[in-house]
Amino acid sequence: MDSTRTQRPGGEDAGLSPARPTGEKATLRGFLDHLRDAVAAKVDGVPEPQVRTAGVPSGTSLLGLVRHLAYVERFYFLGEDAGDWAATMRPTAEDTVDGVLARYRRAVEQANRVIDACPDLDLPAPRPPGRGGTPSMRWVLVHMIEETGRHAGHADILRERIDGSTGR
Repeated sequence: MDSTRTQRPGGEDAGLSPARPTGEKATLRGFLDHLRDAVAAKVDGVPEPQVRTAGVPSGTSLLGLVRHLAYVERFYFLGEDAGDWAATMRPTAEDTVDGVLARYRRAVEQANRVIDACPDLDLPAPRPPGRGGTPSMRWVLVHMIEETGRHAGHADILRERIDGSTGR
């Protein structure tokens, strides 16, 4: 994804921001990709067991957030049912950082193929059978920006609690 550096007032580096693509779908996907990259970057360099250790009373961990977001991507863009949503937030003993990140990146690649193939954002997005009304692809993209952004904020806080790292 194309990104450009932005500056905060006073010259502070604000990190990478999405490029300014043309068109609604490209803009929505650009913001979503930016957030996806930010979430994945938050686990970079975090050792075991801190990457899977709960940083808040709810039990949320960095690895759990990435694992959960892979399930969310597959649910909304690929129409795969996640089953027990609470369980998606908890890494298993077999989960590794490399494995969870690979599954997340694979889900994102598959999701992007679905997004790219959608000729009209008013068309329905994939949906598991029996899950009620089908939202439009536009709704799913906006929802995924909100979902991923919210969890990116959680990841920021968890990472700062682990080693003091802040920002993107």
